[in-house]
Amino acid sequence: MTVLPRRTIVADANVLINLMHVNRLNLCSYLPDCTFVVPDHVRDEITDKVQRAALDDAVTRRIFHIEVIKTIDTISLFAELTTYVGRGEAACLALSVERNWIIASDEKRRFRREAENRIGSGRIIGTRDLYVLAIQAGLITVEEADADKERLEQLRFKMDFKSFQDLVIK
Repeated sequence: MTVLPRRTIVADANVLINLMHVNRLNLCSYLPDCTFVVPDHVRDEITDKVQRAALDDAVTRRIFHIEVIKTIDTISLFAELTTYVGRGEAACLALSVERNWIIASDEKRRFRREAENRIGSGRIIGTRDLYVLAIQAGLITVEEADADKERLEQLRFKMDFKSFQDLVIK
């Protein structure tokens, strides 16, 4: 039997908050071969008390692990990145560069360009990609994902497709 390596995904606040809005943080614990970490800087960005409690509960239940930047090289890269992106995004990117991790972020513009330049577009996923993985793993249905998509769009998080059915490989 071949054991596949686990993918470590470093989660940015925007993806976490999207999942919180639809009560889907638990999905991260069931995605096959995935381990999720949240930089302490991202945790600090989640200031809404209900959302912070949800994240802290998910950490307690080991859905997420809080990660602290420790090495000199990563601290240096983090400091450089904070001059043009937020602290949470900078922490995600610095850790991803150092440890060859995947980033889960829906950020665009400067962050996206920096991430693509430093780690490549293949190591950047977003909320929609997590849903596709969950559908493919049989954790949720297309209909459930589409209902969440509709709710997120009511909260002004737009996705550029009609249905998750359009994204799921048959």
